[in-house]
Amino acid sequence: MSFFKDFKEDLSQAVDELMPGSDRDLNESYEEPASSVPQPAPVQDEMNELDALLEKVSPQDAAAPVQNEKRSFFQTLTAPEPASTQPQAPDFIQQQVMPQQIAPEPIVPDRLPASDETTIITGGTVIHGDVESTGSLDISGSIEGNVSCRGKLTVTGSITGNSSAEEVFADSAHISGEIVSNGTVKIGLGSVIVGNVTANSAVVAGAIKGDIDVHGPVVVDTSAVVMGNIKSRSVQINNGAVIEGFCSQSYAEIDVEGLFNGKGK
Repeated sequence: MSFFKDFKEDLSQAVDELMPGSDRDLNESYEEPASSVPQPAPVQDEMNELDALLEKVSPQDAAAPVQNEKRSFFQTLTAPEPASTQPQAPDFIQQQVMPQQIAPEPIVPDRLPASDETTIITGGTVIHGDVESTGSLDISGSIEGNVSCRGKLTVTGSITGNSSAEEVFADSAHISGEIVSNGTVKIGLGSVIVGNVTANSAVVAGAIKGDIDVHGPVVVDTSAVVMGNIKSRSVQINNGAVIEGFCSQSYAEIDVEGLFNGKGK
C-alpha cells in the first residue's frame, strides 16, 4: 500500500509542476467580485458621450442630409419636428451642432434715448432742411425745415416749418409752423408764432396766430395777442391781453353738462 501512496503523491507533484497554481488559486481566479459586474450607464453619461462625438463633426458634414438615421428612444422623444420639408441633418445633430442657426431679430426702439447734449446753431447760420437731435437745440440762426429734438428747444432766431420737442421756449423768435411739445411751451415777449400750438401747459407773452390746444393750464400774459381758439383745462388771462377767439375749458374735471341736467323742467 505504501507503494501506491507514494506513486499518488509523486503524480500530484508532477501535475502541479506542469500546471502552475493550486486548486485554491484556480477557484479564486474563477470567482469575480460583484463590483466588477458592468452596470448600465446613466442617461446623462450617454448624452455626454454623444456630445463628445458630435463635437468632432464639422458644420459642413452636419448640414448634409442623412438617410435612414437610427436614433435612440431618448433622442426620439426629445427631437423637435423639422421646420421645413427641405433636406436637413438629423434632429439630434441639429440640436447639438447647430443650436444658433437662426438668430433672433434685433429689437429696434421706436425712438432713440434722449441725451444731455445741446446743439447750438449760431446767428447768421442758415439751414435748408430738417434738423433732428436726441438732445437739446439752441437756435439763433435760421432754419427752413422741420425741427425735432428730445430735449429743450430754445429759439431766438427763426424757423419755417413744424417744431416738436419736450419743451419749447421762444424769445424774440419768428416761427411759421405748428409747435408740438410733451411739456411746456413758453412764448416770450417779441415772439411771433404763425401756427397751432399743442402742449401740456403754455405761457404766452408774445403773439400767436393759431389755435392753442393744451391739456393743462394756459396763462395769457398782459402783452399777449392771440388770434385763435384756446382749448385747455384752465385759462388765466391777465389784464391787457388781446384774444380774438373762443376759450373752452373742455379738459376740466368738472362735468359741466351734468350740472344742468334736469334743470328748468
